[in-house]
Amino acid sequence: MKTRLFVMMFLEFFIWGAWLPLIFGYLPALKFSADLPPALLAGIFGLPGLSSIQHLFSEQALILNAFPVASIIGMFFSNQFADRNFAAERFLAFSHLVGGLSILGLYWVSSFWPFFLLMTVHCLLYVPTISITNSVAFANMRDPQKEFGIVRLGGTIGWIFAAWPFTFILVDWAKVKAANPQGFVAWLGTALGSGLTGDALKDATRYTYLVAGIASLLLAAFSLTLPHTPPKKPSADGTEGQAWRQTLSLLKHPFVLVLWLVAFIDSFVHNCYFNWTGTFLTTDAVGVPGNWVMPVMSIGQIAEILTMLVLGATLKALGWRTTMIVGILGHAFRFAVYAYAPNQALIILVQIVHGICYAFFFATVYIFVDEYFPKDLRSSAQGLFNVMILGVGALAANSLCPWLLQSVYTQDNVTNFAALFRVPMICSIVASVALALLFHPPKKSAEASGPVVTGH
Repeated sequence: MKTRLFVMMFLEFFIWGAWLPLIFGYLPALKFSADLPPALLAGIFGLPGLSSIQHLFSEQALILNAFPVASIIGMFFSNQFADRNFAAERFLAFSHLVGGLSILGLYWVSSFWPFFLLMTVHCLLYVPTISITNSVAFANMRDPQKEFGIVRLGGTIGWIFAAWPFTFILVDWAKVKAANPQGFVAWLGTALGSGLTGDALKDATRYTYLVAGIASLLLAAFSLTLPHTPPKKPSADGTEGQAWRQTLSLLKHPFVLVLWLVAFIDSFVHNCYFNWTGTFLTTDAVGVPGNWVMPVMSIGQIAEILTMLVLGATLKALGWRTTMIVGILGHAFRFAVYAYAPNQALIILVQIVHGICYAFFFATVYIFVDEYFPKDLRSSAQGLFNVMILGVGALAANSLCPWLLQSVYTQDNVTNFAALFRVPMICSIVASVALALLFHPPKKSAEASGPVVTGH
């Protein structure tokens, strides 16, 4: 059973990891705008002055924000509707069938409206499956506390494995043929070192949607082999409908509100990494071959696995606040290296920090919520932070990042990456200072067994 659940998680996150890293450079290649024409914006809103924020409604922003908007909707849909009205394995099969066909269609689409609609359909169906796969796993494990970590590890490994096929997919095979290497070892070395560049690389990026679509269809079929997981029954006391209202009331506690707002900033910075790193790696200053961009970025997920192994010991040694500050400052360090030391070896090495940033902040936040929030509100509280981490923070980054990269910090086709990367670097420093000065959760005594805060 654990093997089947592991495979489920592997495919679930393989799908996401296949298309996300390269989409940020692919959309400009399709000539999708980073700005909405001011006349159109004025016509929609009737306020010409809003042209100053036109980047929030650009074609690129609308496509990139399909996922965070779906995340916000999905937090409610999957928790309040999907897992109470459908058998989990059937919901997975349907979602990945339709969602898989949608993202598969992006392989052939190059105009805005079809691309936007297909991406929106995929994201709206995919996001709820993240929660549903957790439901399937928890419902079919004998000891979730011991087994879930191993099962969920399949998702991280799936994300990593999604990157590596592209070392061969994004190869300039004409260059390999012209080199005429003799023997398998020589051929392999030539192929791995002959990545596509320029327009050829951008055009070949569409294969990411082919790979993601095939993986989604495989998971749709595999879902039908999973054990039957019936819909959850609503609670007899009818308190579930009040959970979100009670959870929102937790924001009256200053330390909860501070952490929630810091989560927004860190999510923004985290998504700046995905928006800009793929493009930055292929610049002349760094020089990573196009077929190695995704494997290089996957170093962060490899580091995440290792970091998660020491997270428990780190929390005991440093405490909640310091651990989270280290995670946030990891972003500042990485972007400082991007800005001031754009050396290929250093840029590749600093990808390790991405795993530390995720584990020491986001994973720590989820553990903190489980520790401090009332048991009957924990699921909704996790959703509250997920709205900020997967939704609002990503929404802000995906709206601003294409505009910052292509309009604000690029003049005459020359991008000032040093100035660009200082934006998330400074945001990270501000967030860490805010956490250090304002985040003061009440201490729990050794005898305490109940929650520190309540929602009433």
